[in-house]
Amino acid sequence: MIDTIFTELDSNFDNIVAWRRHMHQHPELSFQEVKTAKFIEEKLISFGLDVKTNIGGNGLVAVLSGEQPGKTIALRADFDALPINDEKDAPYKSLNPGVMHACGHDGHTAALLGTAQTLSKFRGAIKGKIVFIFQPAEELPPGGAKFMVEENVLEDVDYVFGAHLASSIPLGEIAVGEGYKQAAVDKFDILIEGKGGHGARPHDTVDSIVVGSEVVNSLQKIVSRRVNPLQSAVVTIGVFQAGNAFNVIADTARLEGTVRTFDKNVREQVKEEIYSIVKGITEGFHAGYQIDYLHGYPALYNHPKETDLVKGLFSEVLTESAVIELEPSMGAEDFAYYLQERPGTFFSVGARNENDNTNYPHHHPKFDFDERALLTIEKAFVKIVSHFLF
Repeated sequence: MIDTIFTELDSNFDNIVAWRRHMHQHPELSFQEVKTAKFIEEKLISFGLDVKTNIGGNGLVAVLSGEQPGKTIALRADFDALPINDEKDAPYKSLNPGVMHACGHDGHTAALLGTAQTLSKFRGAIKGKIVFIFQPAEELPPGGAKFMVEENVLEDVDYVFGAHLASSIPLGEIAVGEGYKQAAVDKFDILIEGKGGHGARPHDTVDSIVVGSEVVNSLQKIVSRRVNPLQSAVVTIGVFQAGNAFNVIADTARLEGTVRTFDKNVREQVKEEIYSIVKGITEGFHAGYQIDYLHGYPALYNHPKETDLVKGLFSEVLTESAVIELEPSMGAEDFAYYLQERPGTFFSVGARNENDNTNYPHHHPKFDFDERALLTIEKAFVKIVSHFLF
C-alpha cells in the first residue's frame, strides 16, 4: 500500500513544484495571506475534502475521513511570508516587492497539499481521520498557531506532527529529536523618559541616552550573572533609538529586544530581572520608564514517545544513517502551541544540495531550497499516517 502511495507522490511531483512556485511568486505577509488562503482552499476543495476557512485569521482546516473508525492525526503547514526583498535569480522570484518566502513556508504548504491530494485517493484504506492544518502568521508573534488552537482545531486530534525545511541540512536527511528543541521567544519595548535640553548644559537635563546605555549594559549581565549557567537564555537588544541633533540632549530613548529561553522558570526570572534593572537605573538617574513586554511562542517540546516512533519510521523511508539528531536552537517556532495541547513531534527536512543557491540561511534575501525535499516531507507524513491509520 505505502509503495503505491509513494509512487503516486512521485508522479505528482511536478504539480507540487508548480504550486510552490506560484506561492513563491505571490507571497503575503503574516495576517495578510488572503489570496494564498484562497489558493489553498481551491486546491483542497478540488481534492474532495471538507474545508473550513478563516480559522485564527486566514487559517484553513481540511478533514479526510476514512471509511473505518480510528485515531485522528493532524498534520500542519504554515503559509505566511516575510518582509524581505527577493534578491535571487530565479524564474519564480517574488513578484511582490519587499515580500518574500524566505523560510520555506511555500514549500511546507505545497508538500501538505500534495499529501492531502494523494491520501484522498486512498480514503477506503484509512481507519480514522486526517486533519490538514494550513496555518497563517507563523512569523509574527503571538503566532497564528495560538489563534488556531484557541479555535479548537485540535479538539478531536490524538497526535500532531509538523515539518520544516532546513537549508542547513543536506537533501535526503531528516533531523529528529526529543525534548526542548526551539526556544520560547519574548519581545520587550522599553521607553526611557528623561529631560531634554542643550548639549552644553547637561546638568539641567536627564540624558535619556546615558540612562539607556546603562540599561543596555546591565541587561547584558542578566544571563552571565543571574541565570544558572547550566540553563540557557539569551537577551538581545536589537533597537536603540534616541536623539535628532548633535547638540541636543535627547529627552527619550527607546530600546527593543528579545528574550529566548527553554525553561519556564528562567523565562519568568529574566522578565523580572529586566523590570528590576530598568526600574533601578531610571530611578537612580531621576528618569521615568515604560515597558511593554510581549510573551511570544512557548518553547517547543517534542514528546519522547512520538519522536522515537517517527525516528524509526523515517529510517524505513530513508536509511538509519539519514535520520540525524535535531539540535536545539534558540530560534522560535509557534508549532510549540500544538505540542502543548497534543503529543507529537516537529522535525527538520534537509533541503540543501551542492549548488550555492540552496546554501543561504533562512530569512536571507537569496534563500532557496532543493524542491526534491518536498517529496521527503510528503513521504514522511504518509509514513506517519500509515502507521496510525492503515
